[in-house]
Amino acid sequence: MVATGVRPRPAPLRLTRRGRVVLLSLFLAAWCSASAVLWATASRADEVPRPGPSVVVHEGDSLWSIAERVAPGRPASEVVSDIERLNGLSDPLLRPGQSLVLPG
Repeated sequence: MVATGVRPRPAPLRLTRRGRVVLLSLFLAAWCSASAVLWATASRADEVPRPGPSVVVHEGDSLWSIAERVAPGRPASEVVSDIERLNGLSDPLLRPGQSLVLPG
């Protein structure tokens, strides 16, 4: 036998009926998982926090300092967003004597 350096062509890939069912099942499982994650994330994005107690703004207070003081266990950025939504604030400027509703 003489080696010619030519490799034989591999047989074309054949997808059996069972293989098509498995691929379709994997695709559907991935699609359902992605949909569930996106749905859960989107449903929480529009959630308005429950109103809780209120606080009176003092000289030198900022939304960030109030957020850190009233909810030390939560990220201050989330609490600031909740305070802004609950009070309909369009800017972060606060006036001394202003009353703010806090998230519950």
